[in-house]
Amino acid sequence: MNTTEDKLKAFQRLLDVMDELRLKCPWDKKQTFESLRANTIEEAYELCDAIMKKDMKDIRKELGDVLLHIVFYSKIASETNDFDIADVCNTLCDKLIFRHPHVFGEGAAKTAGEVEQTWEQIKQKEKDGNKTVLSGVPDALPALIKSYRVQDKARNVGFDWKDKSQVWDKVQEELNELRVEVDKLDEKEMEEEFGDLMFSMINASRLYKINPENALEKCNQKFIRRFNYVEKKAKELGKELKDLSLEEMDEYWNEAKKNEL
Repeated sequence: MNTTEDKLKAFQRLLDVMDELRLKCPWDKKQTFESLRANTIEEAYELCDAIMKKDMKDIRKELGDVLLHIVFYSKIASETNDFDIADVCNTLCDKLIFRHPHVFGEGAAKTAGEVEQTWEQIKQKEKDGNKTVLSGVPDALPALIKSYRVQDKARNVGFDWKDKSQVWDKVQEELNELRVEVDKLDEKEMEEEFGDLMFSMINASRLYKINPENALEKCNQKFIRRFNYVEKKAKELGKELKDLSLEEMDEYWNEAKKNEL
């Protein structure tokens, strides 16, 4: 692995390359915070995809792309004297030190659970920190991830089930309420109750240490693999998928499931 000196040299090289690009490349010269934003979101998702695939080579590449954006934004801000990459790094270090008094101060915490118990209170004590428990959850987060985060933050201040098994009663309650509205075909109420059911299921995933985003993505990939198998079998028969009967599709679907065992 690289030494600390190697790492510092590599980071300096990146900063030098960014300076050159911003100075001499027509495309890089015209970029702004707003123009880069969509690409930043895309790069974050590409990193997440590589992580799900456990592809270390791709993870390394995508981490570089994310790092490029951090350096790029910092370079743009330095040109207006708002901040630069050193300010970004120092702000992060200050925050990490403040939030870990058990490492850098006189606080005491021997387990991850003990750290989590005081995490939200520490964040609210920060200068320019969160004013309320849930204010630190970005509005732009995808709804599934946002549900998990708001529930987790509420848990950190004691708002949670006394016994995690109680959540299943809530899941069943929400499912029953949804079925009532489905029978009525009330679209507005169906949507609301469906949301309540999803929220309670995400709550269950949190309580049982299941990452709902990862679980759903693994299910997506499983469905894609099996559906692709069905499509492949149809092509081998010289048919289109729509030409297969539901019974034939089920047969090939079950074949795909057995092949995964």
